[in-house]
Amino acid sequence: MLKVYRMRHKAIESFSHLDWRATLQNYLLLTVGAVLLAINVDLFLAPSQIAPGGVSGTSILITHFTRWPIGLTMLVLNVPLLALGFKYLGRFHFLTRSLYVVLLYNLGADILAHWLPPRGITTDLLLNALYGGVLGGIATGLVYRGGGTSAGTGIISRVVQLRTGVPLSQIYMLTDGTVIFLTGVVFGWDRALYSMMMLFIWGLATDYILEGPSVVRTAFIVTDRAEAVAQGVLNRLQVGMTAWTGQGMFTESEHKVLFCAVNRPDVNALRAVVSETDPDAFIVIGHGHQASGGVLRQVTRRATQGDAQNQDSSSA
Repeated sequence: MLKVYRMRHKAIESFSHLDWRATLQNYLLLTVGAVLLAINVDLFLAPSQIAPGGVSGTSILITHFTRWPIGLTMLVLNVPLLALGFKYLGRFHFLTRSLYVVLLYNLGADILAHWLPPRGITTDLLLNALYGGVLGGIATGLVYRGGGTSAGTGIISRVVQLRTGVPLSQIYMLTDGTVIFLTGVVFGWDRALYSMMMLFIWGLATDYILEGPSVVRTAFIVTDRAEAVAQGVLNRLQVGMTAWTGQGMFTESEHKVLFCAVNRPDVNALRAVVSETDPDAFIVIGHGHQASGGVLRQVTRRATQGDAQNQDSSSA
């Protein structure tokens, strides 16, 4: 009973501290992104038989042989990927938003198909590839900015990006190559080439929507509340920081300078943490090519292994 009471108390406390404005804004982004993804499938992908990888491309291949509804097919394929995202991308926080996107996107594709032109708006494969890639990339970027994913290989891509800093466009090219190859076998190699073009444009559009074309962001923060800012970043983003002492040449007063590298989707969260902790802090965001290390999960894992070794030594 005590455990149940504590869980209820924690849930009520979290609900009372919920930022409703930010939550509504995030779900607006998720809704618009999911609807655009559904429209993209019905207008550009399915009619032209261009399958740019992922669950949507796999579903196009499956429906070509089975005639199953494409949205329902995507939903079935997304279930195991949602389980993967639940494990590595935020558990219930991830599942709530991503499940919302998946249901709206997958079921919306079948519902909107009754009102949209069954053959799309053009038969030109080049136009379908170009506009399908742009619209899909914009939609995916909006979903990511809202804190969710459209499932599919986007979950795999997101996990790899968070752990390595590799651009989403490169990860898409690696994870979706098999589907594009099968597209060439089933629909012809011209469709496969157009699928590769769409996939490339899709990834670039997603990168720009998230925040520009570069890979990671570096941040320099000049603050008089270094420990509080660093702790806030560790708690919110699970990113380590490096600190050193600097001196203002005009005021001749000493300040702490913090440095860290974050992924592009985390820039707004980093700014929010700094402004909430120290409104007078001076922050500069720069572009970086790639970053590794400095993640709290890795530090925690090493510390845990070190503690275990120390315990074994003490026991011996």
